[in-house]
Amino acid sequence: MYNFDKIIQRERTSNVKYDLRESYFGNADVLPMWVADMDFETPDFIRNAVIERANHSIYGYSFRNDEYHQSIIDWVKRRFDWHIQKDWILFSPGVVPALNFSVLSYTEPGDGIIVQPPVYFPFFSAVEKNERRLIENRLVLEDNHYVIDFDDLEKKSKEAKLLFLCSPHNPVGRCWTPEELARIGNICLENDVILISDEIHNDLILPGFNHFPSATLSDEIAKNTITFIAPSKTFNLAGLHTSSVIISDEKLRSKFQNTLDRLRVTGGNIFGAVASQAGYTYGDKWLDEVMIYINKNFELLYNRLDDEFETIGLIPAEATYLAWLDFRKTGMTDDKIKDLLINKAGLGLSHGPIFGTGGSGFQRMNLAAPKQTINFAFDQLKKAFN
Repeated sequence: MYNFDKIIQRERTSNVKYDLRESYFGNADVLPMWVADMDFETPDFIRNAVIERANHSIYGYSFRNDEYHQSIIDWVKRRFDWHIQKDWILFSPGVVPALNFSVLSYTEPGDGIIVQPPVYFPFFSAVEKNERRLIENRLVLEDNHYVIDFDDLEKKSKEAKLLFLCSPHNPVGRCWTPEELARIGNICLENDVILISDEIHNDLILPGFNHFPSATLSDEIAKNTITFIAPSKTFNLAGLHTSSVIISDEKLRSKFQNTLDRLRVTGGNIFGAVASQAGYTYGDKWLDEVMIYINKNFELLYNRLDDEFETIGLIPAEATYLAWLDFRKTGMTDDKIKDLLINKAGLGLSHGPIFGTGGSGFQRMNLAAPKQTINFAFDQLKKAFN
């Protein structure tokens, strides 16, 4: 059994979550529950693998060997019954860079790219900073449950080259069903739109739900899909900048690889490869245990909101460790919500409006933390509201 109750002091380790609080929130003392990384100890099997490699005194040029690739192949087969091949796997130093690489590989300035807000904000910058045209297919909130506006998606797909799909969805926590994913994939096929499926949260699935890689829905959809995965959310390895781009179609893969070659970003780093391989090889039990713990944190959150807060709601989560809190019934503006959280409650959350259309009135809270941290956060929130 792993100890997820253990408090790890992260200050003064040059980490974004804690050491950039003052620059981000204007307050160095807020409890940071914003950046999507875990406050849990890195699993021992990953630390041991990294330490073993670090004990070799030379850190020269390296490559990702057959064992590295096989660990990814075996992992997605075990977890999702997805059968991939080694040559389908390309390297990227992160999923956010991969979004930008896909824009450069498959579109030209002025081309339309569909996003589905409220959504992870680098989706917007990958479009706009590369001088492409942002097309919004806004998610619809029905009975406290987000759904896709397929009529709008069909219409807007006629003027787009790419669709950025967040699956599972950050921040709203949806785990898209096979029926939803198949409809998305077929709309893309019918309109010659390449499906870019960001599946970085694919391993973080809550009880009662399942993740289905878009590329498993049909052979036709698979050939039109670019899939991003990474061990960074799964095993808390974001600082090692290692992710995979899985492309079964040779022509699409060649275009993406050409972009990587032109930008000279195929090297990666020794420790990212070692940690990734260890996680995907030995990480099943740890992942199962951490998701049980995170689910209990969600249950704690549901119960405290239900018992103690009349005006703060929660969108039921199906995946990720990110809670999408609904402050709309408070009647407060976004600025007032942000001020109350930072300066009265001492909490640093992700501000809803940064996720685009539909984010107003919401805040994203990271629940990948010891339960006493969650309880402390809500004690602070209760005092602030009282």
